[in-house]
Amino acid sequence: MQVTYTLPSPLNNVVLIGMPGSGKSTLGVLLAKAAALGFVDTDLLIQSHSGHTLQAIVDGEGYEALRRIEEQVLCSLDVTGQVIATGGSAVYSDRAMRHLKQNSLVVFLDISLATVRQRIGDFSLRGISKRPDQSLEDLFAERYELYTRYADVVIQGEHKSHNQALEKLLKVTAELQSDPS
Repeated sequence: MQVTYTLPSPLNNVVLIGMPGSGKSTLGVLLAKAAALGFVDTDLLIQSHSGHTLQAIVDGEGYEALRRIEEQVLCSLDVTGQVIATGGSAVYSDRAMRHLKQNSLVVFLDISLATVRQRIGDFSLRGISKRPDQSLEDLFAERYELYTRYADVVIQGEHKSHNQALEKLLKVTAELQSDPS
């Protein structure tokens, strides 16, 4: 099925937010292909900017350093026609999220805590920006509130394949295009 896709004006980008394992990178690539848009993975930009993996940043400098670098990278993004897959902690920076929302549709890929656990396995090896004493449950609850605060659209990813989530995202953006109010 061929879908013609353009973003509602004045939006130029789609920003994907959500927990690790929610499918931001995978769905981002699929959306970019379907919509003939570019693709930006901000975790890769952070690694390129710092010269270190996310886990090495967290291990060597702490989670706060990762969040600072992430904010710098996000605030310096000046792109159009892109699908932007953010790191799960992007929402900790109000400054970065306001910058992204200026010309982007922000989509929260919502999955349950159980699905996060299933998809990411040992989260201590994932370069996740969290306080050392923070459980995955606490992190999930804290971030969920932030994801819903910044999201323009929420896509339920629970029990959906990537293609099903992509179809839903394309449908929602097409609806926005026909009724931008």
